[in-house]
Amino acid sequence: MTNNGNEKTIYDVIIIGGGPAGLCAAMYSGRGMLNALLIERGLTGGELLNTELIEDYPGFESILGRELAEKMTDHAKIFGANIVTDTVESIEKDDDGEFDVRTQLGKTYHAPAVILTAGGSPNKLGIPGEAEYAGRGVSYCAVCDGAFFKGDTIAVVGGGDAALEEATYLTRYAEKVYLIHRRAAFRGSALLQERAFNHPKIEVIRNKVVDVIEGGPSGTTGIKLTDTVSGETSDLAVTGVFIFVGFTPNSGLIKGHFDHDASGYVVTDWNMMTSIQGLFAAGDLRVQLTRQITTAVGDATTAAIAVEKYLAERKEVKAAVGSA
Repeated sequence: MTNNGNEKTIYDVIIIGGGPAGLCAAMYSGRGMLNALLIERGLTGGELLNTELIEDYPGFESILGRELAEKMTDHAKIFGANIVTDTVESIEKDDDGEFDVRTQLGKTYHAPAVILTAGGSPNKLGIPGEAEYAGRGVSYCAVCDGAFFKGDTIAVVGGGDAALEEATYLTRYAEKVYLIHRRAAFRGSALLQERAFNHPKIEVIRNKVVDVIEGGPSGTTGIKLTDTVSGETSDLAVTGVFIFVGFTPNSGLIKGHFDHDASGYVVTDWNMMTSIQGLFAAGDLRVQLTRQITTAVGDATTAAIAVEKYLAERKEVKAAVGSA
């Protein structure tokens, strides 16, 4: 139901984020005959749009990221997904126990349930060439893209657990892996450090930062480094640069306390419900072992079905109270 002025637009469930998790949640919500709204700030597809080729999604031996995004969007629309382009600014629970979702365009949407699938973003180095060669040698996901670098020489940038773990993982494909950290000491766990430092394919480069990522028509060809102690510069020939300097979940939209880990990832139960009743989370912003397309859509399937049951139970309780 749509209202004008300062009144609210009311739905059964509001899905925030139009990546794989959001599109899957919209599709299942439609199948469940729920009046659902999906809000996405840009084109639907999320990180799929930043991925050139996908080879680890069941049913597709190889598919372009943007093509899979289009297929997922079309599938959601077939089941009645209502998709609007806007930026969500806040999610807040009202006195009536339901949610107000406010957007940048001045809209307020209202629903008893929200599925937050806003994902997150890998932290960037912010250097020349990084954006230009994203998907053409620059990557933020070893599991997604490692197989494209069989026999290559690549660089991994970072000093935490993710960088150490992914550098070791990438040795199954690459012939040589440079592990580059801006400091002498790594932040990652002692066990992961031991595995990476002792691996014959990994060469550790300390006290250096990547200043520029270079390339050409075929993609990435090398990087420029600066020594943080001496200031000396050097060149390193690589065909891939994997950047692991942190990941920021988009959980700041939630107004009010919710359970989360030290990095801000949302804690859910097995139904994908957060510690805020009626607020569900799915995909990359949720605490979990790995962040893949398959895990995102799995989360979303559970969340959408759980919302359907949650709304049915809520309706039963209201009916019982009303007849008492």
